[in-house]
Amino acid sequence: MKIDPSQLKITDVRFADIDGAPKRCTLIKVYTNQGLVGYGEVRDASSRTYAAMLKSRILGENPCNVEKIFRRIKQFGGDSRQAGGVCGLEVACWDLAGKAWGVPVWQLLGGRFRDRVRVYCDTDSEGGGRDMGKALKERMAKGFTFLKMDLGIELLTDVPGALSAPLGFLEKMREYKHTVFSTPHGSIDPRAMRGEAYDLFNTAHPFTGIHITEKGLDFLEKYMADVRAEVGYEIPIAIDHLGHIPLEDCIKLGRRLEKYNLAWMEDPIPWQMTDQYVRLANATTTPLGTGEDIYLKENFLPLLKSGALAVVHPDILTAGGILETKKIGDLAEEYGVQMNIHMAESPIACLAAVHVAAATRNFMSLEIHSVDVPWWADLVNPRLEIQDGYVAVPNTPGLGIESLNEPLIQEKLHADFPEAWAPTDAWDKEWANDRQWS
Repeated sequence: MKIDPSQLKITDVRFADIDGAPKRCTLIKVYTNQGLVGYGEVRDASSRTYAAMLKSRILGENPCNVEKIFRRIKQFGGDSRQAGGVCGLEVACWDLAGKAWGVPVWQLLGGRFRDRVRVYCDTDSEGGGRDMGKALKERMAKGFTFLKMDLGIELLTDVPGALSAPLGFLEKMREYKHTVFSTPHGSIDPRAMRGEAYDLFNTAHPFTGIHITEKGLDFLEKYMADVRAEVGYEIPIAIDHLGHIPLEDCIKLGRRLEKYNLAWMEDPIPWQMTDQYVRLANATTTPLGTGEDIYLKENFLPLLKSGALAVVHPDILTAGGILETKKIGDLAEEYGVQMNIHMAESPIACLAAVHVAAATRNFMSLEIHSVDVPWWADLVNPRLEIQDGYVAVPNTPGLGIESLNEPLIQEKLHADFPEAWAPTDAWDKEWANDRQWS
């Protein structure tokens, strides 16, 4: 069937929720009147409702008018997972636009700066710094040229005298953390994130009362020294998951880690606290990075103007989708800031990020959170290959996905959503007067 892009219309939106990739992921199909189907995704550990509620607002629209559709629905996005619906539909529209016009998404973004995209993967390890170092060397042996690891208070929870907090707080944190995150493959049980547990894990860094003692700082510094002793100093290492500790503790830790040549220290404090980022940047030469929970380019601007960041780290499925993330990268370049991309979702989100990375000059590396999930790359056809730490930039139309692996999706469906691509007619007539001015 010959496609007429000028007459393309959105006719339906449907979902499939899978689990273990490594978290719960909501995959999206956007259907059209000419048989083309676009693929998108709601951000990991989010809710399909954020996308479903937008269905009535895009039915009948031409998906090739991506920016028009985005501007219509972007008021319904928010920080972190709350942006997932807007971003997932934006990605699907780009996929459709590329398929309709017969070109890859990167070409629609203005062309590409690279033919392959460097990727890195988070690395988990039991034991001490030497064990983590060995785990990172295994990544290097597989061809990865950029590394990231966790370094924070989770390593200290069972070290006597390493942390201080109001009596009973740490015990409660350990109890709920075991309940919330004890499911296999790193997923989160939503039934455990209610009541007191919700309040605990949604307490911002300055307000927890947790502090790292000198013993704790000694432990983390030795851990990092042991990692470097194993892997050497030539390869970049970023660190993440410091924990909900206040600015002063971040300063102490950042100073301790300066000698270990880190690529960046990620999300040390909430991204909204620009002044605290400035104080931290002025107090240590350890590079700072943040951005995976920031929605829209204008919300990156205060941090970029402040000069506190060495790295922006947006997630396609939070930042605003493909074009908005490209704009964020270009904005960061104007302020001399490098862009890396956060990604902890399925190959759909990964390929969306690959197109942005290819088209953004100041890009460095893309996170892959699923290297240790053996079936992850098979979710799409053709299979998403990682070769020597890189993903090749597709030259085929749209995102470069010919089809989804439907039998595998059926096998991995989340128990709470046992039917893939079920009708969503209940959302066809959802309506409100969306105008934000009079």
